[in-house]
Amino acid sequence: MRRSLNIALVSASDFSGDDSQVSHVRELARALSRSEDEGGAGHRVSVYGRRCTPEAPARSRISPGATLYNLTAGPVERLSDEQLLDHVRDLADELRRRWTGAGRPDVVHAHGWIAGLAACAVARELDLPFAQTFHGLAATEARAGRKIHPARARLERAIGRGADVVLARSTDEAQAAVRTGVRRDAIRITPPGVDIELFSEVGPAMPRGDRMRLTVISRNLSDGSAETAIRALPHVPDAELAVAGGPEREELEDDASVRRLTVLAKQLNVADRVIFLGRMPRRSLPRLLRTSRLALGLSPTGSSPTAALEAMACGVPAVVTPVGTNADAVLDSITGLHVPANRPRQIGLAVRQLLAEETTRHGYAIAAADRVRSRHSWPRIADETERVYLTITPEPETLPEPGREPEREPQQAPEPTRVPAPTPEPEREPEPTSEAASASSVASALAETDSELVGSLT
Repeated sequence: MRRSLNIALVSASDFSGDDSQVSHVRELARALSRSEDEGGAGHRVSVYGRRCTPEAPARSRISPGATLYNLTAGPVERLSDEQLLDHVRDLADELRRRWTGAGRPDVVHAHGWIAGLAACAVARELDLPFAQTFHGLAATEARAGRKIHPARARLERAIGRGADVVLARSTDEAQAAVRTGVRRDAIRITPPGVDIELFSEVGPAMPRGDRMRLTVISRNLSDGSAETAIRALPHVPDAELAVAGGPEREELEDDASVRRLTVLAKQLNVADRVIFLGRMPRRSLPRLLRTSRLALGLSPTGSSPTAALEAMACGVPAVVTPVGTNADAVLDSITGLHVPANRPRQIGLAVRQLLAEETTRHGYAIAAADRVRSRHSWPRIADETERVYLTITPEPETLPEPGREPEREPQQAPEPTRVPAPTPEPEREPEPTSEAASASSVASALAETDSELVGSLT
């Protein structure tokens, strides 16, 4: 019989939105809390988010076994990670208050580095098993040109060393964590999940004209994916490009990235074949994807972790640069194509050839949908995550019946996870060899951020 755990998922995100991290945590909570009749273990899941609007309820139900708590940490408004750093102590205080006594969880799983700072500190103080998922690391995002807090990489290293296990979303992210300073043997790979009920081949679709539609879905239109797709479009004369992402549709004309991409499309004489749709609600994306022949994920840094998977779930092959989650999710020449970054002519010719080979494209479409259903459904991802939790959670003590030896059930071996291939690592100080050293590392990294929070670790 599977053990039922009391699981705490922590994120500093605004749960009134539907960005990739919020969707990941919400769907993970729902899948972990499945009842035995639904194939789950009936885990009790408490999700801790941050209250960002006055309308956000203090408590709401995600599923029968999962509850969302919006905690007050800093002003009740949306803040950047850099602004949230000043309120880590508030978040830690809220978590400590809830986890002391009857609300004590069996395992804590933080999502994002800000949540990791607070959760790691409290988990170490209360001697709770602690898992961390970063959802992107400072070094990777800095290479993408994003502004990064100067202390973030150091803090991520401390969190990773203080965690019992780090769950990476891809081989690339696992290798990046190793380069950051996380122990290789503390890393497990659990890929993103997909809501296969929402993202499926069958269902309503948006209108489409006579041209073959290519689709780019990216929340950040400056990540290079849309630009490379537009530059490739002259080499695909019978296709149109639908770009979903960026600001709301009514704000498109005022957005600097949209204006820059519009100018580029005009310069390349493809403006009549490029459609900017703006940010779309997650529930509307399948209607767009079902009208697409191919989905393009061409960012050199792989900034949209689930876009290709969601397209594949709708039976749309993905043409991607093999970085981040795309490198693992898209099987080259099986569920789509791997193409080099920033090579629009080469990409355009590859897309044109695939569109011309309808039998090949159809085969990719079937394989793509099948791969997502078999490998990336949320029940499977939740089961893999549960097995990771059990490796860091002590077995409960049970007393045998009088006069009877206790029975020992054979433990189910965790499903094998890929170990990142050795990569050159920069020289750094020796890694801590004990939990105390890990906690000391977190404390040292947090010292400049909040001395009172650090006091709980020393």
